Amino acid sequence: MFVYWSIFLLPAWASFFRVRSTRAAALFGWAATWLTLTLLIGFRHEVGADWFNYIGHYELNYYLSFWEAVQRFDPAHAAINALAYRMDWGVYGANLVYGAIFSLGLIAFCRAQPRPLLALAVAVPYLVVVVAMGYSRQGVAIGLAFFALLALAERNTVKFVVFVGIAALFHKSAVLLIPIAALASTKNRLWTAAWVGATGVLFYFLYLQEAADTLISGYVEAKRDSGGGAIRVVMNAIPALLFLLNRKRFRLEQAELSLWTWISLIAVAFLPVFVLSPSSTAVDRVALYFIPLQLYVFSRLPDALWRGRHRLAVSGGVVAYYGLVMFVWLNLGSHSKYWLPYQFYPLVDV
Repeated sequence: MFVYWSIFLLPAWASFFRVRSTRAAALFGWAATWLTLTLLIGFRHEVGADWFNYIGHYELNYYLSFWEAVQRFDPAHAAINALAYRMDWGVYGANLVYGAIFSLGLIAFCRAQPRPLLALAVAVPYLVVVVAMGYSRQGVAIGLAFFALLALAERNTVKFVVFVGIAALFHKSAVLLIPIAALASTKNRLWTAAWVGATGVLFYFLYLQEAADTLISGYVEAKRDSGGGAIRVVMNAIPALLFLLNRKRFRLEQAELSLWTWISLIAVAFLPVFVLSPSSTAVDRVALYFIPLQLYVFSRLPDALWRGRHRLAVSGGVVAYYGLVMFVWLNLGSHSKYWLPYQFYPLVDV
């Protein structure tokens, strides 16, 4: 547990201090953070509930040609594993690429927030530890979704769609983010809705059509349930409600306000959908893409709700909340045994 607590407590502790530093020093610090996360995600050994599934994906390259692998799995995931296999990098080579992309997106998003270290601390207990170290493909997709959300906040819809399209090459479910661009548009709404809708249809036929039957039978018809899925949906709904009830206090420009209002509304809507859905796993996996809402709201909450010393108390409350999340998941989570102990590849015998 030491590794997990270390990568949480370091940014959590640092978030209480605002130290002025040179641009070079700040960049060095973030570069070191990116490298640390990349190595911990990439060189993890037998960590995550899907570890042996990903080993299977990698080893199938012994029997499959490059193009057969690309047709069988998500294209980018298949290509990276095929390259890693042919270069004899092992599954760790593929995971290093995934860790690098995810960490880059996470850090870019955190740095765009007023309290970047608090945003990073919020990300660690679930997004970094569970998702990036467990659901490799979806972790990369979320890393790219961070870039997409930053683009959409700047009204760059084309860039948003491009990043979502690349994310879908790693995990097809990322396509479901496309409608957000139309919903969040504040100018030329009809035109934006038309071309974004057309793009969404195109992406469906490119990415999801062949996999739709498999996804429906594997998740919905099989009625697969995610242990703890309800808690994760609620974890998104809490910041969503805080944002919706205090929108004016966040002092956002119209484009950004519209974006995060719609994301918050969708996150709240997941509550009844989760209850009514025949497969909680399907809802849970889609809800993962809304975890950035937690980073966005909680890193801004101290400045939105309070002034002066009370901001420190709010920051402390956020850190305590996510510390509790980390403690409960590591000690009581039904699947946390697959993450314990953390093992670092260069230091274990394989």
